[in-house]
Amino acid sequence: MRRRTRSLLGAIAMIAFVIVYAPLAMALADSRIAETPAVVQSVLYAILGIAWIFPLMPLIRWMERPDRDPA
Repeated sequence: MRRRTRSLLGAIAMIAFVIVYAPLAMALADSRIAETPAVVQSVLYAILGIAWIFPLMPLIRWMERPDRDPA
């Protein structure tokens, strides 16, 4: 598979993941985090804001792989 095709598929997968992740993170923040002290809220919001990157790192690595040599 060419890099251009992998990039397209990866972008679609990332958008789908964020569409699912964002409402889940918002629901968690609304239900549980709002009841905690302000310092804990700040830390948890930072974790939720960064947490989506870790499941997508293998996908990004896959997307950026160079094409195989056709020869």
